[in-house]
Amino acid sequence: MTNSPQPGAGSPAPGTTGDPRFRHAEDTLGTSGVSRTTPGPAAARAASRAWWDADADDYQREHGDFLGLTEFRWAPEGVTEGDLGLLGEVRGASVLEVGCGSASCSRWLRTRGAHPVAMDLSAGMLRHAALGAAESGVDVPLVLASADALPFASESFDLACSAFGAVPFVSDLDRLTSEVARVLRPGGRWVFAVTHPMRWIFPDDPGPAGLTVRQSYFDRTPYVEVDEDGVPTYVEYHRTIGDHVRALVGAGLRLVDLVEPEWPAGHDRVWGQWSPLRGRLFPGTAIFRAEKADG
Repeated sequence: MTNSPQPGAGSPAPGTTGDPRFRHAEDTLGTSGVSRTTPGPAAARAASRAWWDADADDYQREHGDFLGLTEFRWAPEGVTEGDLGLLGEVRGASVLEVGCGSASCSRWLRTRGAHPVAMDLSAGMLRHAALGAAESGVDVPLVLASADALPFASESFDLACSAFGAVPFVSDLDRLTSEVARVLRPGGRWVFAVTHPMRWIFPDDPGPAGLTVRQSYFDRTPYVEVDEDGVPTYVEYHRTIGDHVRALVGAGLRLVDLVEPEWPAGHDRVWGQWSPLRGRLFPGTAIFRAEKADG
């Protein structure tokens, strides 16, 4: 798992409520409130870049041990690519990790004989990717870019993946999906994990307060934090299951599977709004597995 879950990974979240997990980033960016605006591509891109640059050190300090240096974790439930095998055979495959964060997933792929490229919008997160490579001795190419404008030639990759990476932070889901489809070779696979869309109807709380519905599943207003001038400092978009399916189909991809990991017995780690209490009752993660037509 790479970037999210962070403040808005669920319905209205810590952010400006004084949650100490995000205090440094919010103080750095001057976050002062939550807005019900819908930022466009440029504003979302700028907010995400600034947020992850500001939060990178704290994020890695809190979650680095769980994510590991050379592990591929799909979700806070702890499930790994080694457990699920959603990418299929990776040896010899060229793989694009979209929103790589510290790039532990890409390093895992490299140890399995794949040829990964780790891409992220945040220089702060890529700095941790470079540190992880130095510590583990597993080096992968790092690219600074936005997921809605991939700097790669068409049909460059056999596989593309994202474990809580860029998908929720890009304003135009159709464009992101079309870009991924463009860079995949015929028969290529796109597998990505996001906060389960139903989680957005609940408060972003791991305890009992997070078990009561507070907003409509169909309210697609993104979660947006702003500074005193109304400039977005954090943006995360809500899409329904149907929105994701339509984006895949519209990009010429075929949905093969939708995995909703159950909370594992004995897993007691709380990560933001993910907890054993909630995990026993409803899914926290949705992993979409799609393929591009072969020829």
